[in-house]
Amino acid sequence: MPLRNSIRPIQSLKLGEVSSPDERHASTMASCMQHSLRLGKRRNRLVGLGLAVLMSLGFWFLHGLRVSSAVAQADLFETVWETINENFYDPNFNGLDWFAVGERYRPRVAQASTPAEKVALINQMLAELKTSHTQLYTPAEPAYYQLLGIFYPRWPELQQQLADRFPEGKLEYVGIGIFTRQKEGKTFISAILDGSPAATAGLNVGDEILSVEGRPFQAVASFADKAGVAVTLRVQPSLSPDSEKEMVVTPSRYDGITMFLDAMADSVAVIDKSGQRIGYIHIWSYAGDQYQEKLEEELIYGSLREADALVLDLREGWGGAPPTALHLYTARGPSITNIGRDGEAWTYRGQWEKPVVMLVNENSRSAKEILAYSFQQYDIGPVVGTATAGAVVAGRPFLMPDQSLLYVAVADVLVDEQVRLEGIGVTPDVVVPFPLPYAQGTDPQKERAIAMAVELASRR
Repeated sequence: MPLRNSIRPIQSLKLGEVSSPDERHASTMASCMQHSLRLGKRRNRLVGLGLAVLMSLGFWFLHGLRVSSAVAQADLFETVWETINENFYDPNFNGLDWFAVGERYRPRVAQASTPAEKVALINQMLAELKTSHTQLYTPAEPAYYQLLGIFYPRWPELQQQLADRFPEGKLEYVGIGIFTRQKEGKTFISAILDGSPAATAGLNVGDEILSVEGRPFQAVASFADKAGVAVTLRVQPSLSPDSEKEMVVTPSRYDGITMFLDAMADSVAVIDKSGQRIGYIHIWSYAGDQYQEKLEEELIYGSLREADALVLDLREGWGGAPPTALHLYTARGPSITNIGRDGEAWTYRGQWEKPVVMLVNENSRSAKEILAYSFQQYDIGPVVGTATAGAVVAGRPFLMPDQSLLYVAVADVLVDEQVRLEGIGVTPDVVVPFPLPYAQGTDPQKERAIAMAVELASRR
């Protein structure tokens, strides 16, 4: 099935008109249709690209966002429904009767007692499409700022529309640098950003968060207005309730534009193991040239240059990545040696010719999955961890009336013109389970990847 390279055009509608039975949502639909018309102007080329397809098309496609006074008055549910109706990549909605779904959820959302309940119901509706890159994000979650951080720098109109909310151009929230996962009603730390307040305080992956300042944990609200102020978390590191303890953490401001590059820089390490020097770097997000540039800087000029092998960690975070990301390992070119007056020589190599091991897990998504697939197909190096997310379509963000962010899958994606990874993902060469609850900071996947890197380096 060929990759779609255009989006179904939006039909012209006048306010108050009903052009078909599928558009008879009474007067509330009028404003959202007007919004959708302004939001959905298309060019012949693909206008949107999500983390999966950044590899092939880049970021500079985004020019068509329109937000008007009508948007501010539009109902969130209707705007979400109509945006999906006019922009979702599959006009058949994966076999779903999208109109009927709207009719089913509309009264439920109308009866929701809180905004959070309303958003939860909308996301439940979106989940019926069974497609990644299709979700409503709000300022109550770090992903909102992180996703904005990917598109905001390259989208002037989005910058204008969010000027009041982010007057200094910093997409900031206050946090401690953790990812969390819900299991059986409990909140566990699933990942910790390198160099973060959580890492400094000694929190570990696998810790159960019981409370923050005596209240239930909320990813953003628990730390709002507390940057630089000590906060007490109650955590349970092990299965035993007796292990409960209080940890003091000082939250800091995170900018969605720069936070992952900072964490990537802080992750760089050279690990001495069994006589080998193993380089390690964690690419939390690959959505932008700056991440590849940082990787190349560390491998060609920086502390990883003298490593005997590399562990490339693509777990957690966001996707992205240009197609040229693999050239670092597959391309060939001349080395250049400079010899100074003192006779000292320095050799520049533009490729990484030593062993490389890739780390992935169930939260490695989008173009990171394409990289994992390519590592296997082109025999670049072994892939270690657990199966990836199977989230490989192209997405585009749409700003909603309340400034929440709707991410929409706007194009299907094929690798090598025929392989579809959406819903399938990539199974590593070496599967290493990672039991999260109460892991107490152990990382069996990273340990296995380092061991493999040692073995590969010792063979050279």
